[in-house]
Amino acid sequence: MQSDKKYAVNVSTETQYVAEQSDEGKDRFVFAYTVTIRNSGTLPAQLISRHWIITDAHNQVQEVRGLGVVGAQPLLKPGEHFAYTSGTALATPVGTMSGSYQMVAEDGTQFDAPIPEFTLSVPRVLH
Repeated sequence: MQSDKKYAVNVSTETQYVAEQSDEGKDRFVFAYTVTIRNSGTLPAQLISRHWIITDAHNQVQEVRGLGVVGAQPLLKPGEHFAYTSGTALATPVGTMSGSYQMVAEDGTQFDAPIPEFTLSVPRVLH
């Protein structure tokens, strides 16, 4: 379907364990993640809000919803990207994050940009 190409946003992530902010003895494991959001469609699109699903190794789920990302609602023209870094704390040394960004294209069409699941892990915990 050609029309689907109008509304295409790709999301990629990189993660890092933040040892200096973590306290493993008190089950606090802090992770930073950098997200790159790229408009691969043919219309400009603005990120309006976010929905994160954060799951730790005990299957405790946190859902986070809010406007924008890091205080911004970036408008991305075709081919442009926006990157930001944020963080989260887990009660276990391993967990996952996934979700979606709610976008609005220049023609008023609302669509979701999926955030593929990624793993948060203290170094040397997973093989």
